Amino acid sequence: MKNIQLLSGIALIALSLTSCKDKKQEKAQKTIDSYVAYVDSVKNVKADDLKADWKNVDAEYDRRAAEAQTALADIKDNSAATEKINASKVKYEEFKNEMTTVFAPPAPSPKQQLRNALFGEGKIGDDMNFDWVNAKNIHSVYQQFVHTVEDNKDKYSREDWDEVKLMYEALDSRKNTVEKEGLTSEDNRKIAGLKLKFAPMYTVNRIGAKSEENKEAKK
Repeated sequence: MKNIQLLSGIALIALSLTSCKDKKQEKAQKTIDSYVAYVDSVKNVKADDLKADWKNVDAEYDRRAAEAQTALADIKDNSAATEKINASKVKYEEFKNEMTTVFAPPAPSPKQQLRNALFGEGKIGDDMNFDWVNAKNIHSVYQQFVHTVEDNKDKYSREDWDEVKLMYEALDSRKNTVEKEGLTSEDNRKIAGLKLKFAPMYTVNRIGAKSEENKEAKK
């Protein structure tokens, strides 16, 4: 009688363990299926909606991907589950690369690229605001401007030179204000030297660019 009870107890324990394993495996499969479903659902969201919340979307993907990978250990024969996870990984990475291109800001116009080169990235926009130029940095601003023009003088078109002149005159106008704010005589002297260097360089190369343009027009 005792032997029968012992065997029954062992059978119940074995059944309980099997049941626990089944539940664990079932939970793991649901975690993986949820990960796969998440990837598919993200691909169906409009790009504009994704852009507004992309950081959270990507963070949620990382969380679900990590959980799915961990869940594989609880599935006895996990080859099919592994294949599903890998397929979704590839699908998401391809989609992420596509979205990176879509979300990328448009390239600045040629005019803005020129302004960025002359003054620094985004320093001068359409508003032509030079308030950031002050007595402490104006010499370095002139220095970058003139050296940039010197380095690129053979590449500039007539339109580029017109833009260069416009920016130069705007910077000169700002200098008139800055002089009243404590511009040192040393910086003033150095700026004068840069202006003397710029003037003939502009005149000669602007004429040259115009001549080249006329030649091209006649062809």
